[in-house]
Amino acid sequence: MLDKAAHENFPVAPFFLPRAWRDDLMAVYGYARLVDDIGDGDLAPGGRDAQLLGLGRVQEDTSETRLALLDAFEEDLRRVFDGGTGPRHPLLRRLRPTVRRCGLSPEPFLGLIEANRQDQRVRRYGTYDDLLAYCELSANPVGRLVLGITGTSSPERIRRSDAVCTGLQIVEHLQDVSEDLGRDRVYLPAEDMKRFHVTEADLARPTGGASLRALVAYEGERAGELLNEGTPLVGSVHGRLKLLLAGFVGGGRAALRAVAAAGHDVLPGPPKPTKLSLLREVGATLRREG
Repeated sequence: MLDKAAHENFPVAPFFLPRAWRDDLMAVYGYARLVDDIGDGDLAPGGRDAQLLGLGRVQEDTSETRLALLDAFEEDLRRVFDGGTGPRHPLLRRLRPTVRRCGLSPEPFLGLIEANRQDQRVRRYGTYDDLLAYCELSANPVGRLVLGITGTSSPERIRRSDAVCTGLQIVEHLQDVSEDLGRDRVYLPAEDMKRFHVTEADLARPTGGASLRALVAYEGERAGELLNEGTPLVGSVHGRLKLLLAGFVGGGRAALRAVAAAGHDVLPGPPKPTKLSLLREVGATLRREG
């Protein structure tokens, strides 16, 4: 889990935060990662996680198996909130004190599970609005949980947070076009692919042609606009939380710069920002919202 956190575009629980916040953020991140691992088929069939969820006899990775695991995980999640003996899975046991201490509701956690259910059933998105609706489940709950952990939720902050999280999700989709296609998933809207004369065969090439690179640039501009829309969230808070949120926004912007620096050719591998680029974007965000 810590290794995966280190490879995100943004800092998950940096050292400068209070210890309690770091523990709570890592508990939420661990939850989100495990849900994604279930949805992506990254858990060994019949392995330890499946055994903990009562599905240890299942030995084949299929969409039906993943859906069964997600159902079992949701059932275990509900034990976090029901006041009984508690959940079976250790990541959920670790999550329980965070939920109680911060007064978190089940809805964001359930949204992440539902996003991964959708990944088993929906593998293409016709329109940009369809993709935004998916991000409402797959990305926005994370930002809402961060606000809940730090006690800073408000309707306006949630709106700004949603814009940042959706922008970050779209950036990640752009970085991972090849990886997603390998999972038989395409997160580039079909209407945009048609407009730019891009086919799925183009996505399977070793390098991107001019049309695909133009499409990636277009979707990157949209992601940048979402990050800009959400950036005032940084200026609405103070202290170490301001620095954390600037890290989220700056991480997204640095990733977009990395994509642009690669000529918007994302097929050879995910363009990743350097630490220096990340620091520069965080600094620019803080100056803008200082």
